[in-house]
Amino acid sequence: MVVNFTLNNIEQAARQVLTHIGKPGLVAFYGNMGAGKTTFISTLCKVLETEETASSPTYSIINQYQSPNGIIYHLDLYRLEDEEEALQAGVEECFYGEHWTFVEWPERTPGLLPRAFWKVEITLIDANTRTLNISFN
Repeated sequence: MVVNFTLNNIEQAARQVLTHIGKPGLVAFYGNMGAGKTTFISTLCKVLETEETASSPTYSIINQYQSPNGIIYHLDLYRLEDEEEALQAGVEECFYGEHWTFVEWPERTPGLLPRAFWKVEITLIDANTRTLNISFN
């Protein structure tokens, strides 16, 4: 599935992605720095009606949110040195379970990812437009 969006229709794009995926699970976001991963994940959390505004977990690595849809995890693995550090941070608990888990920079922990997960590649088209390429890995 391919979705193009701008900030003007990002909520619509987030609803489309959640409908396509269908049920909670691991959703791994790939894309260059500045592609819009955090912004899109924050919008997903908003659409899922989190009790607080989602923000980047760059320094905490894992943010946890409550919503009517259950627990939502948002992970930013950019600052991790290796998979051992990820294990110590508790990412495995987030990777496996029946809850929404949105992961930025999953390529930092390839050996820890489950065998099956949703992959979202974000590509910058221009200053306002992004493309999402969504597949089940």
